[in-house]
Amino acid sequence: MKLLYTNENRYLVHNIQNLVENSGIDIMLKNEFAAGAAGDLVPHETWLELWVVNDNEYDKAIDVISSSFSRDADAEWICSNCREKNNASFDFCWNCHQSSPSI
Repeated sequence: MKLLYTNENRYLVHNIQNLVENSGIDIMLKNEFAAGAAGDLVPHETWLELWVVNDNEYDKAIDVISSSFSRDADAEWICSNCREKNNASFDFCWNCHQSSPSI
């Protein structure tokens, strides 16, 4: 097993978990209940950890994470329905509510 991701913010760890699991990669959570020991342990040792079960899938998991967060914030997309320009942060066209091509 290899450590894939850890963070003090449990929501971020669960977000990464969802991305990786939806790609068919087996993962395991550690320190799921360690937050209660934060006063007795060093704080970063209580952070939720995401581990890849099969070491051979580690690189694939890193690629899944990288591709999910590499979206160019300045990029625009053109709506296929009304031909309106939309900022990359929009998942739906602001004009006609058509979904973006990336969905």
